[in-house]
Amino acid sequence: MRELSLHLLDIAENSVAAGSKTIILAVEENHQQDRLRIVVIDDGKGMDEATARQVLDPFFTSRTTRKVGLGLPLLKEAAEACNGSLTLTTAPGKGTRVEVEFQNSHIDRMPLGDLATTYLNLFIAYPQVHWIMRYAVNDRIFELDDQELKTELTGIPLTDPDILAFLRRMFTEGINEVRGAN
Repeated sequence: MRELSLHLLDIAENSVAAGSKTIILAVEENHQQDRLRIVVIDDGKGMDEATARQVLDPFFTSRTTRKVGLGLPLLKEAAEACNGSLTLTTAPGKGTRVEVEFQNSHIDRMPLGDLATTYLNLFIAYPQVHWIMRYAVNDRIFELDDQELKTELTGIPLTDPDILAFLRRMFTEGINEVRGAN
């Protein structure tokens, strides 16, 4: 994967596959400390200690559709190459927390990518999940807890073209505002 937003998408989809009802996605840029941090927290089935160790091995996967699981191992390697780290915290029945950190200005750090589209795709593809999506740059924050929005949209399909356009605009404008872009 060439963009961090695609890694975020992959981790979130794994959280959905683990039966999560609530998933928190946070991306935080701190320019003063020169750090970029991505955190995914879910309340899914979690993993035992042995599986948690194996999940960072590129030749392990619990999926039946392929024989390797490169997502987390490649992300861990990319973080470590950029003066960062990946931490996995999990327990059976308690869910999983993946936290990855990079030196933000490192020349080899992958671009963040299209975070608004990643958030939108997850929101639309998995409406049964309670999403809490956060993007922060220094002290500016865009956060969406989808419960109120989904209540307002009850009975209206999220895939309705007007709703899709509204959601795309909401994510894009919120993220751009935090970045300080017009």
